Amino acid sequence: MHILEDIAGTSLLVQLIDTAKLDPKKLPTEIMHEAKHIRETKPLLLVMDYAFGEQAFETMDELLKPYEHNELTDPLNVASISVIGKAGILTGGKGDLMIPTSHIFEGTADNYPLDNDFSKEDFEGNGIPVYEGAMITVLGTSLQNKDVLSYFRNSSWNAIGLEMEGAHYQKAIQAQSKIRGSVPATVKVRYAYYASDNPLLTGATLASGSLGTLGVKPTYLITVKCLEKIFKAI
Repeated sequence: MHILEDIAGTSLLVQLIDTAKLDPKKLPTEIMHEAKHIRETKPLLLVMDYAFGEQAFETMDELLKPYEHNELTDPLNVASISVIGKAGILTGGKGDLMIPTSHIFEGTADNYPLDNDFSKEDFEGNGIPVYEGAMITVLGTSLQNKDVLSYFRNSSWNAIGLEMEGAHYQKAIQAQSKIRGSVPATVKVRYAYYASDNPLLTGATLASGSLGTLGVKPTYLITVKCLEKIFKAI
């Protein structure tokens, strides 16, 4: 594992994990994998801290740009992008999982349907409730109220939760893969969130206290599922 120093002032830590040096036999047994696939593809894992708000667009847009050196431009061979986040939930409780099918950018006409490589079925059977549907990307959690959130949940928007980065990430990914061609159009995109609070329930908001140990199991479950998708030829 190589740690990249933050010299740009983003306050985001980045690690590079070279699986060419990985012995698949040493992987935890709960991570299903195919050793042959790992040896043949040698995936390079880039792990970046979660951005904040619109910073998500800037960092993802820069990350996916072609590598330029000696007046040559090389597009990156990006196979997949996995986004693990925490979000407010509108349909369940703290510690539950949310799998988005689209990101609705609040206050704009911008909506981002997505072909999420994760599905509800990927996480079922692990003792954690899982919800699938639209997510609202909000401008700030303190700007929300129950009337607006109830509308998004109960209307045809059928929103399951709210967060602050999804639309920004997806805007950059779509621009670079579908329009600018910096990364393959076939790049797999995975989004999964665990619930840190429910702003519609008294006593379950962010102001009511930390998530505590409730966030441990969903965080590790999402991480394991991300690695399985990368380490298996699927």
